[in-house]
Amino acid sequence: MSYQRGSLKKVKRREGEIWVLRYRVTNSDGRRVENVMPIGLVREFPKDKDAWREADRLGFSVRINDSPLPGRIRFGFLAEHYLRADFGADAVRPKSANTISHVEHIVRAYLVPRFGNEIAEDIKPLDIQRWFKSLHETGGLAWTTIAKMRGVMSRIYKVSILHEHVAKNPVLHVETRSKTDYKAIVITPEQTLAILKSLPSPLHFTLVLTCAATALLASEILALRWSDLLWEEGRIRISKRWANGEDGETKTESSNGYVPLHTVLARFLHAWRAQMPFASDGDFVFPSLKAAGRVPLSASVFVADHLRPAAKKAGVHIEDGQRFGLHNLRHSLSNWLVNKARVEPKTVQGILRHAKIQTTLDLYAQDDGDETRAAQGEYLTALGVGTHMVQ
Repeated sequence: MSYQRGSLKKVKRREGEIWVLRYRVTNSDGRRVENVMPIGLVREFPKDKDAWREADRLGFSVRINDSPLPGRIRFGFLAEHYLRADFGADAVRPKSANTISHVEHIVRAYLVPRFGNEIAEDIKPLDIQRWFKSLHETGGLAWTTIAKMRGVMSRIYKVSILHEHVAKNPVLHVETRSKTDYKAIVITPEQTLAILKSLPSPLHFTLVLTCAATALLASEILALRWSDLLWEEGRIRISKRWANGEDGETKTESSNGYVPLHTVLARFLHAWRAQMPFASDGDFVFPSLKAAGRVPLSASVFVADHLRPAAKKAGVHIEDGQRFGLHNLRHSLSNWLVNKARVEPKTVQGILRHAKIQTTLDLYAQDDGDETRAAQGEYLTALGVGTHMVQ
């Protein structure tokens, strides 16, 4: 049996008009007959696209295709099944909301339009590899993006093999390039100090200083509340990140932890808290003043309106269209600690909270709290804020 999506039909019932999904099944004598599944009231799903969305949410596309002939399943079925099985109750590894939306985009915007109607086990590795290459050469996609796409497609087949829908994974033989051509702009402590001096707002000044000294991701620093600053312990707790307008899980398991809070940085944060109107433990450390502190400030707006102009004024060469933002402060700190301060790579890894050994000079080790605070203090001194305010 080939993959079927079914069709919608309105049916009058006692409770009101409802949507049903019509599809075909094979009865006991081998004949194909129509069957229906109720979706919901028309008044709750007034348009057919609303009804289809609810049918997809209920997993009907998988349920009406539970017993297709082995080896004749279309890739579109595998993709939809994967989105249910690997992100639902049976998932071994929980995924963040960002990961789920990112994977769904890859599946529905790229993989299904290209391979959705093809028989899954007839798809050839060379066809996949040629398509990936064309996405880079004519579609302009970076190889790192294509490598993620390859990983998702391979995962679709792995989950399908687990559920015995297919027997082989053609993506295993497909090659991509995972090395990026992107080179981050790295700025010196002197340039960072010049940027700080050109930011008149205490909010912006303290944000950049904290990001420069801690190497936090933008989403992590925006999620900080005052209760996350553990003054007595000399640490900042990182347990969430701000994504899609709400708190979400950290990017990786290793991201969930602590970064050092040197006494110099703590002094600036204390000074900022003393002059801001939202200083309760549950308030954002870097709030949106326009939104009365209900949400953190917008990183994209801040970068476009304040950080990039300040960086250019400080002599940082940024070409039109070239990426530059808070993440460059993270690159700059790690570069300075390793190449200038000669700090132990495992200490730098502890500050950056890298999960893989190759990410920080192929070395992985647990960081020491005293060492990371001392290293952060050296950087703050190099910035010129170790003994006095620069505003």
